[in-house]
Amino acid sequence: MTRRTLSALFAALILAGATAVQAQQTPPPAGEGKAKPRPALRDCSKAPDPKACEERRQKIRSAQSDARKACEGKQGAERRDCMTRSTCAKAPDPAKCEARAKERTERKKQKMEQRKGGAADAKKT
Repeated sequence: MTRRTLSALFAALILAGATAVQAQQTPPPAGEGKAKPRPALRDCSKAPDPKACEERRQKIRSAQSDARKACEGKQGAERRDCMTRSTCAKAPDPAKCEARAKERTERKKQKMEQRKGGAADAKKT
């Protein structure tokens, strides 16, 4: 065979191989594999009392800012716990705030374990 024929044959084999690889990928089922959109902050201009809405939002922002300053230099779980304590300390009912934060943390852990479990199962097959 000539060099030209071999080049054409090689190109055809690469094209066929690439097509076969692409054909093996299956799209995720509808609704899976896509991140859920995060809820946007409430538009205070559409609230029944826009002034009170803005005041609440400002109060939340200042509490978060204070918590960030208080927890500066901490990382990981220590920072997360510090942020929760600092934020809940200024809540009207700190015990209720901490309980809700604990529940939220547990739900996040469960979701993370489910994702890890699903990813590990996918790698095994």
